[in-house]
Amino acid sequence: MKEYQTITEISGPLVFAEVDEPVGYDEIVEIETEDGRTLRGQVLESSEGLVSIQVFEGTGGIDRNASVRFLGETMKMPVTEDLLGRVLDGSGNPIDGGPEIVPDERHDIVGKAINPYSREYPEEFIQTGVSAIDGMNTLVRGQKLPIFSASGLPHNELALQIARQATVPEEDEGGDGDGSEFAVVFGAMGITAEEANEFMDDFERTGALERSVVFMNLADDPAVERQVTPRLALTTAEYLAFEKDYHVLVILTDMTNYCEALREIGAAREEVPGRRGYPGYMYTDLAQLYERAGRIEGKEGSVTQIPILTMPGDDETHPIPDLTGYITEGQIMMDRDLNSQGIEPPVNVLPSLSRLMDDGIGEGLTRADHGDVSDQMYAAYAEGEDLRDLVNIVGREALSERDNKYLDFADRFEEEFVQQGYDTNRSIDETLELGWDLLSMLPKAELNRIDEELIEEHYREEEPEAVQAD
Repeated sequence: MKEYQTITEISGPLVFAEVDEPVGYDEIVEIETEDGRTLRGQVLESSEGLVSIQVFEGTGGIDRNASVRFLGETMKMPVTEDLLGRVLDGSGNPIDGGPEIVPDERHDIVGKAINPYSREYPEEFIQTGVSAIDGMNTLVRGQKLPIFSASGLPHNELALQIARQATVPEEDEGGDGDGSEFAVVFGAMGITAEEANEFMDDFERTGALERSVVFMNLADDPAVERQVTPRLALTTAEYLAFEKDYHVLVILTDMTNYCEALREIGAAREEVPGRRGYPGYMYTDLAQLYERAGRIEGKEGSVTQIPILTMPGDDETHPIPDLTGYITEGQIMMDRDLNSQGIEPPVNVLPSLSRLMDDGIGEGLTRADHGDVSDQMYAAYAEGEDLRDLVNIVGREALSERDNKYLDFADRFEEEFVQQGYDTNRSIDETLELGWDLLSMLPKAELNRIDEELIEEHYREEEPEAVQAD
């Protein structure tokens, strides 16, 4: 193995070195500083006679006298089932004080694209215990469903709630005896130490850590490491899903921090920027991560993704949510107004969407009435929202009795259906029964999106108020 002392330039997280033989793209590099430290990096660009290297631990302490060694292989993640219950840093090193990881295999972190012919269509329900998601925007095994949040909103609390509550319902009932187990891979990028402590306290308090693998990249860790963290997390998830038959839920937070790292490194490389200064290849880069969700024919396991991103300036047309929306199968929108009213979690179901919901609900999956109840509640809530604007102009007294019922429905929908707190775990049956309670506020004639047989079975007539005796 050749060792070079030919560093010509250091720019931000990048080191440029001269070489006299071809070096592969993405090849792993070791840089030994004069004080004896060994730093790891990755070849970002390779041209004749010159390579640019991104250093994971940052370039502090590196000078022209540092030695550069090219290892001849790309970065690999040591994988084993024993990773469950472990906490790792953003580069995949244990930080929980536990034993060293003894891997069964070492997998390339870039992963292999799933052959579209081998993909199995996602159509099996995952229960998150959150009514606004399960009832109105159902998550399906193998889906990628992002949460669009904004600065100051409680997306971390919702992420933790999903991480500890998510289950595959048939396993709760015993399944068929050979069902797959459920696991969570949690990848945090650029979060503060306070957020990291909050995550770890919750994981340990609730026992969710036993079935989880946690990757932690903090805000003061190098930006370059932020690019590696989600790839390590997804490589671990693919191993657990496709080789150990787990149903894996991957939660990645915060994708905005990941994209900021892309922009920072692009600026250090003096690339021509795209929209709002982000690299032109950001769409491709995000697609490489998101498209690693899915199911493969003949494999028991699945990889389901919930990426979380904070929209800069609450702007859903910003490049990060915009590109994410193109690649993924819907979005869960968090709402600042609902949050200010104290609704927990503040999920606005109207702009939220799960494109695969229709395939993952219904008889044999959730319940026969699920689709109709969801459609009717959506329509009734949308009408109630429109009437709120009208009330601001003409006052409530000017509205008909029918309109007032829709206004009451919208209020109760937020206060009873969406509002549930972060510690309440509702089964899909509880969610749908709650939906019927709310729909029974409306006259039967208004339930025009529900099959008549289902109305006869589930509709609850409001009891007339007792007449007080003289």
